[in-house]
Amino acid sequence: MYTFYVLYSEKYEKIYIVYTSNIEQRLLSHNELGTKGYTLRYRPWKLIYTKSFLLKSDEMKREKQLKSAKGR
Repeated sequence: MYTFYVLYSEKYEKIYIVYTSNIEQRLLSHNELGTKGYTLRYRPWKLIYTKSFLLKSDEMKREKQLKSAKGR
C-alpha cells in the first residue's frame, strides 16, 4: 500500500508533494526526526491531503498529475 500525501508549511507558505509506504514514520521524520533535506527548512508541516493506492504506478500517476501545472 502506498500513500500519496501533501504537506503544507503555513509559516513559509510551502507545499510538499510526495508518497510513502509508511505515512506515520514519514510524518514524524518531516516534523521531528529528520536532520537534513528540504522539509527540515520549512518546519512545521501540516498534513492537508492523503490518498492511498495499492499499486505504486497508480500513485506515481497521481503525484505527476498534481505536480504538473495542470494539476495545480
